[in-house]
Amino acid sequence: MGSLNAATTTESGSKMEQFLGDRLLDPTLPISERFRALFSLRNLKGTAPRNALIRATRDTSNLLAHEAAFALGQMQDTEAIPALAAVLNDLSLHPIVRHEAAEALGAIGLESNIPLLKNSLSVDPAEEVRETCELALKRIEQMNAAGTCDDSSTTEKSPFMSVDPAAPAASCSSIDMLREALLDEEKGMYERYAALFALRNHGGEGAVSAIIESLGARSALLKHEVAYVLGQLQNKAASAALSRILKDVNEHPMVRHEAAEALGSIADEQSIALLEEFSKDSEPIVSQSCEVALSMLEYERSGKSFEYLFMQDPLAQA
Repeated sequence: MGSLNAATTTESGSKMEQFLGDRLLDPTLPISERFRALFSLRNLKGTAPRNALIRATRDTSNLLAHEAAFALGQMQDTEAIPALAAVLNDLSLHPIVRHEAAEALGAIGLESNIPLLKNSLSVDPAEEVRETCELALKRIEQMNAAGTCDDSSTTEKSPFMSVDPAAPAASCSSIDMLREALLDEEKGMYERYAALFALRNHGGEGAVSAIIESLGARSALLKHEVAYVLGQLQNKAASAALSRILKDVNEHPMVRHEAAEALGSIADEQSIALLEEFSKDSEPIVSQSCEVALSMLEYERSGKSFEYLFMQDPLAQA
């Protein structure tokens, strides 16, 4: 009986993975439905989920492709490294996708990723990709150092359950010190990210105010991470600044995309109205982000999970 139950469970798991993979890779489905499958696959392990996400990194939707690369990094799946390296090296792909592949290689954190990142740091034409390589290299360096010293700041876990591209700055740093580091255009990107995550973890009005202020930074990469963090914090004080970012058609799409997702997390009436307006934006990365954010809100308000979870018969729900 035990072996029969195990076989049934395995078969059910295989059907689930097949169902999710098919939906992820089906270009005829709404982007929000494909994201539902992506978020579900991110919570699974094994060859089938990994391969589906790897295939999605080459999708015609740059938003979906970059999210698939992000998911592989969050899963810290070493088997995905060759595919991520190929994405990083493919200059025909959108910079937002290459950036996410570089970040994923940093999240996985193996020393063998260092030559890949150093190569792109020197040859990639996109500044946001080069800055991401710089961050990823520093993260790997910090991870290696953490194995030989007692510096807890290099190993601190994110309270938001994310694999962050930089360890938070020392917890003894004051809000003013962290704000100064975050806003200093002369400091390295890793140090500014470290200040950002320390402020996020600290929380509080002063910390949130400093994070919002950093949306005026020169670096599109930094601004996109700031918007991501504000989405994690879900603080309504950020709504006006994020709205300005989303409305600015001259802003980098990766920054506007993160602003849209953050507004979806904040979910006040003005944010929702803005998402509905910009779901028709001419930039697909932005319009699709708004569409996904609105769909997630709809599921949350109905009391359902956005992800495909706990499905008894996934094929019956296709």
